[in-house]
Amino acid sequence: MLGGLVYSGRRAHCLRGFIFSGRCYYVEAFVLKFERSTNKGSEMLRQNRLAIALGILVFLLPAIFSTLNLYTDWLFFAETGFSAVFTKVLYAKAGVGILFGTILFAAISLNLFYANSLSFPYNRITVVGRTNLQKDEALRIARPLLMVATLVLSLFAWNWGSMQWEDLLLYLNRIDVGRLDPVLGKDIGFYLFTIPFMTAIKGFAGFTLITGAALSAPLYYVRGGITLSERGAFLDEKVRRHFALLVALYSVVVAAGFYLEGFKLLQANNGIFAGAGYVDVHARLLTFRLLTFLTPVAGIMLALAMVKGVWRTAIIAPVILGAIYFVGIRIYPGLLQKFKVAPNELALEMPYIENNIKFTRFGYDIDKIETIPFDVDTKLTATDIANNDATIKNIRLWDHAPLLKTYSQLQQIRTYYKFFDVDNDRYLVNGKYTQVMLSPRELSYADLPSKNWINERLIFTHGNGITFGPVSRISKEGLPEFFVKDIPAVSLADIKVTRPEIYFGELSNDYVVVKTRVPEFSYPTESGNINTTYAGKGGVVLDSLLKKVLFAARFKTEKLILSSDIAPESRIIYNRNISQRVKTLAPFLRFDGDPYMVVDEKGGLKWIIDAYTFSDRLPYSKPIKGGINYMRNSVKAVVDAYDGTVSFYVSDPDDVLVKAYSRIFPTLFRPMGEMSKYMREHIRYPHQFLQLQASIFAAYHMTDPKVFYNKENLWQIPALGEKPMEPYYTIMKLPGEKLEEYILLLPFTPSNRDNLTAWLTARCDGDNYGKVRAYTFPRDRLIYGPKQIDARINQDSFISQQLTLWNQRGSEVIRGSMLIIPIEKSLLYVQPLFLAADKAGLPELKRVIVAFNDEVVMEENLELALQRLFAGRKGAEAQLKAVATDVTPSSGSLAKEAMGIYERAVNLQKQGNWAGYGDELRKLEQVLKQMAK
Repeated sequence: MLGGLVYSGRRAHCLRGFIFSGRCYYVEAFVLKFERSTNKGSEMLRQNRLAIALGILVFLLPAIFSTLNLYTDWLFFAETGFSAVFTKVLYAKAGVGILFGTILFAAISLNLFYANSLSFPYNRITVVGRTNLQKDEALRIARPLLMVATLVLSLFAWNWGSMQWEDLLLYLNRIDVGRLDPVLGKDIGFYLFTIPFMTAIKGFAGFTLITGAALSAPLYYVRGGITLSERGAFLDEKVRRHFALLVALYSVVVAAGFYLEGFKLLQANNGIFAGAGYVDVHARLLTFRLLTFLTPVAGIMLALAMVKGVWRTAIIAPVILGAIYFVGIRIYPGLLQKFKVAPNELALEMPYIENNIKFTRFGYDIDKIETIPFDVDTKLTATDIANNDATIKNIRLWDHAPLLKTYSQLQQIRTYYKFFDVDNDRYLVNGKYTQVMLSPRELSYADLPSKNWINERLIFTHGNGITFGPVSRISKEGLPEFFVKDIPAVSLADIKVTRPEIYFGELSNDYVVVKTRVPEFSYPTESGNINTTYAGKGGVVLDSLLKKVLFAARFKTEKLILSSDIAPESRIIYNRNISQRVKTLAPFLRFDGDPYMVVDEKGGLKWIIDAYTFSDRLPYSKPIKGGINYMRNSVKAVVDAYDGTVSFYVSDPDDVLVKAYSRIFPTLFRPMGEMSKYMREHIRYPHQFLQLQASIFAAYHMTDPKVFYNKENLWQIPALGEKPMEPYYTIMKLPGEKLEEYILLLPFTPSNRDNLTAWLTARCDGDNYGKVRAYTFPRDRLIYGPKQIDARINQDSFISQQLTLWNQRGSEVIRGSMLIIPIEKSLLYVQPLFLAADKAGLPELKRVIVAFNDEVVMEENLELALQRLFAGRKGAEAQLKAVATDVTPSSGSLAKEAMGIYERAVNLQKQGNWAGYGDELRKLEQVLKQMAK
């Protein structure tokens, strides 16, 4: 149904309408369809007001609870020493929120005030089906509704504005990078700091104008400024002037959007490369600049036409503007691409491809990678092996997954303890630089034998100790050796753990209360449980009823108020999960998913978490998942596992984003030099970041635009199975270096090929930390890749037979990670083999496969395998050189030895002694090789 203008008769009898062209009309409009009388309408109005009040209360409930949590959040920041960070963020959120909320409230109120101040010739409104509703009655309904809508929208603007605090602070503390974009000549800092804030302002301005018009329209309708008829809507001249002004202002906002779209073109994706291409620069960019100028002009023309009421003329300007947009952004670029760019793509796109290469390498910090030729050979000798003894002894044989299972079964001690992860690091153990595997023994609250509030919050409060051992040593049973083990911690080396309690970890629950009247469980013994009392400074003292009430509200439990076990000196420790802890303190950083634990110089346990600054605004940089196209590992966060102390150290002071954040939060970050020397010796290059850099470097090592366009030298990360290889840590002597160092290594193969083409390494020690090198192999010879070595292993008759026998006996054979170890100018390939009785069984390291050149051997340990490959034992070559003449056994003696080995092997086979049979076959192989020389 439609309301409208109804003809009322002659001019002399026009009492409740208005005169137009000598005739009388009155307004018939739909405001509300009452089912009751006007008196009952007042009752409905009161009920509506109650409903509105309840709605506002429900809307405000989250804000009320958030306000209650504000004090407990402040206590957490004060506990960690970062109260200045909390107040800075709080003031920024409140200030920006209030600013945007106030502006929106003022803008809408100004529109409504103006609309309410105007007078129109209609004094009543017809309510269809019943009676006439007086204007005052209609306004009594409309005004509260509009007021509530204004308040709600202002609260939304407040909430939205508070989320823009980071963009505002970065804009106010912006820094020039000193690198200009190659198309528009703007400093990169403009894209990182200014554009995000300008985009937010543009969006808010458009929303403000739209809501102002949207809320003014119903008020005009109620008051008679807007009427509906069968011919359409009728707007009073005063209303048209109002809306015309809003349209003109909105056109300026749209023009600003077109202006910003020109900059966003530099982040476009063209398929071949990221960033603006030839078509973008010569078609779309020019169109956006033209639209930036024409849109306000079109807005003014539309506004003038609205004021005059010439509606057909009014739509001309928007139609022309839309046509320009459609042709300039859609049609013309497509034609230009098809008929000019496509036939000459390389020539026309070359400068833009070069921009993409340059800025992508800058975005992921791979422009600093040093590329070095590695002229690989197969001349590795026993002497070389002996000279690289530190590298050999630190080849990681224990894979993370099997070792985690083994640790869990050997060192978990009780069911409520759990090893969540195994970390790789290096220590000076008994004076030797040693690569180790370390796993914290955390408390698993899901596995507590009796779950109740007292057990989970007061008694079982922490994990206990670590398991710590070398990466390559194996016991006779195929199990790992330990430097630190058991509860309480037993040290078998000079690494001592004096503070084994883990109150902050990867598995910690949300909160516990310590220093209560109930003793805390420390660890179990044969004679009973050992208790302890927390002696650290972590947590907040529950010394007042207010604190108990607020924490009870935060954690939704009344027990914090009612429990008699909580004493005045009791402390509540919360934000115990280390990832959550650092994210709460620095929400603008992205944290690595693999924190690792370090035993410090005093025997305490500390976590190191890598943190990243990032942006999705860098022009011409290839984006990864989530749109990020700039990332730096700029911060190392250190968390004390006992008292929760957190420190943030800047590891990349050249990063522009961390410079800006340091200006915003001067007390949050500390220079790397303030970290203790001992802890600096344990920072490592994050393997997840190197994996990301490697995935980008696989294509962007090609710096020649022609080579990049043709993908002539595209690399890929090799895969064994479905997953690509992951970077692995090792200790080795890099080519040209004199000392072994702790590095992170990852090989490359050519795209869709299996041979090796390069290996990427990130250095972790001392002043060389963060330096990344790419060693490239010659392209004129075959260097075996992981898949090819894996195929050679499968084709080896003895190894495949042995694996088949183990599988037939019901054991599960687990083939570990294949490691490629550069030694001198050669490559060793090492793969451990694990046996488990079943999937839940205890994995034992039973064999080690080593490949070099065209030879593949499998032995019980790495030393035996190397002896088989390199003249029987280390130093053999040196001993042979000391002999004046070569001494070799006669062929007759070797034949007799071979026959004896064969007879023993046959006897062992008949006895079913397959292990002995395999040993004899390996000895026979050695003799036959000597006979073949």
